[in-house]
Amino acid sequence: MSTKTHSLGEHIDPIIEAGKNMKVQISELSNSGDVRGLSFTAPAEALAFVGRMADMHLASIRPNAVRGNHYHVKRREAIVVLPGSRWSLHWDEGTGTPTQHRAFDGGCAVLVLVAPGASHAVRNDGAEPLWLVAISSEAYDPAESAARKVV
Repeated sequence: MSTKTHSLGEHIDPIIEAGKNMKVQISELSNSGDVRGLSFTAPAEALAFVGRMADMHLASIRPNAVRGNHYHVKRREAIVVLPGSRWSLHWDEGTGTPTQHRAFDGGCAVLVLVAPGASHAVRNDGAEPLWLVAISSEAYDPAESAARKVV
């Protein structure tokens, strides 16, 4: 399992680049907010990755809880984890591949792009609720998600 921790002020090199064939891609979103508060915009590459937006959901994760531990058969997903609590992302690149892990201090918004077949999970490692927004290329269908534990 590989592990890397990201903290506020530390830049996460974006890996949303042409030619990358990774099933899970992670990048930090720039804060373009002002005195009113934070503001984050998903890059055009993220929207192109998802293609069409057929489903969107907002979810919270309580401290020490996990969301995910599944993969999607055909849908692509863009997940934005909002600033706040410490958290970690756990994933694989498909059946039989090693589990990977990255930890975040919650100081910035992070975009995670997940391709079909990649199991993924977000764990709240902090003391406060963690919020995320997910956009999917296909409408929600519980039969389209299959369990494969990565954390």
